[in-house]
Amino acid sequence: MASRTQNHIFLLEDDTNLSETVTDFLEEEGFAVTCAYDGEEAEAMLYERRYDILLLDVNVPGVDGFSLLKEARERGVDTPAIFITSLNAIENLEEGYASGADDYIRKPFALKELLLRITTLLKRNFAHRETPRVPIAEGVEFDAVGNTLYKEGEPLSLQPKELALLKLFLAHPGRTVSHETIYETLWDYDETPSESALRTYIKNLRKIIGKERIVSIKRYGYKYLPL
Repeated sequence: MASRTQNHIFLLEDDTNLSETVTDFLEEEGFAVTCAYDGEEAEAMLYERRYDILLLDVNVPGVDGFSLLKEARERGVDTPAIFITSLNAIENLEEGYASGADDYIRKPFALKELLLRITTLLKRNFAHRETPRVPIAEGVEFDAVGNTLYKEGEPLSLQPKELALLKLFLAHPGRTVSHETIYETLWDYDETPSESALRTYIKNLRKIIGKERIVSIKRYGYKYLPL
């Protein structure tokens, strides 16, 4: 397995055999992969968390890949995206880039070529990423590149799950994040989610950014209210 900070990839591919092949390969390379098999399922899953790369087949049941990405871009999703498709006409290429794609790979393809395209986009995205701290509350800023929270200019120490929870809220400003999504993000598959631990993480974050910034939605989840 390659040594790297784990990046999370969203894969939309309706061919289950190809989906499994790509997923197994990428997981062996150290990536986490979330799969969807049709456009409507992808629509429901795409906004549940922040991904580092989107791999999108075009001709899938339900919403096609072009329309899915175009809507995502309109909703502010700037995650680098690669279309995986058998379409090869120049018009298809133009439509793909017009919908917001960063790259395009045609079937059939070599898995190592896909890996090269993914790693190239990740490096490009990191190199172009601005590093200013983002204000998230009065006197509180977050550096998304360094994964560091600052209060009055001083770095604060957060537990890993508190940091993951904060990043999840910042990826969904003004939107309710369900308990289920939080549990899936904070706890690994071999861990048991803890409601009491989650309440503690919420309490600690509220102490830093203000109770009014994290609103409890009864029986459903929490909502982060940006400045």
